[in-house]
Amino acid sequence: MTESSTNNLNSDRIAMACDDVHRYLGGGEGRVHVLRGVSLKLERGKVYAIVGPSGCGKSTLLYLLGLLDKPDQGEIYLRGQPMNSSNDQKRTSARNDHLGFVFQFHFLLKEFTALDNVMIPMRKQGYLSPSEMEEKATRFLENVGLGDKLQRLATQLSGGEQQRVAIARSLANTPSVILADEPTGNLDITNSNLVIELLIRLACENDQAVLIVTHNHEISSRCDHILRMEDGTFVN
Repeated sequence: MTESSTNNLNSDRIAMACDDVHRYLGGGEGRVHVLRGVSLKLERGKVYAIVGPSGCGKSTLLYLLGLLDKPDQGEIYLRGQPMNSSNDQKRTSARNDHLGFVFQFHFLLKEFTALDNVMIPMRKQGYLSPSEMEEKATRFLENVGLGDKLQRLATQLSGGEQQRVAIARSLANTPSVILADEPTGNLDITNSNLVIELLIRLACENDQAVLIVTHNHEISSRCDHILRMEDGTFVN
């Protein structure tokens, strides 16, 4: 990467980036070149969609950006800092402090209330008192329209409500970047629209970058930028 490119990555507006990322999966004759020199920059306050056919590398890239794996070549930058050479403790800390995740399956703890589920990332961070965590979690649930269901168990919520709790949970650590993998895949049209409207609004209000992997063209058309992926690389 050139010096000017590196300086650009250190801009306060660039929340996350990757440069010339390659990833191989498998071994021997079955080794597959899944990502082939992928580069991108995620700006604060913007919503990005990655679209493309199944198996093109979308979820693998999201996994790398989530610091859950390392590329075989290239670099991942979070808030201008290179992540690949960081040890597991630093990567876990960076993930807990600066990244929020929303998945197709909400992965709520069924025996916990909506409020408790949103407080889980705060407990991992350990920065706030119990009363501060409860106040913050309440505010996020109110922001997603669930202020009247704080004490409902996850099993007592509809699918759309559970996904909104998952969005509130992704905001709990006040992340710089929200990574969403098919966040509306299990929702009907009404709830899909509500979820995407929330992500777009919250990105703007909280000055966060949002990256959504989706097969839904209606959703991608509402994002600020559409990144089309084929065979492990972005195409025009």
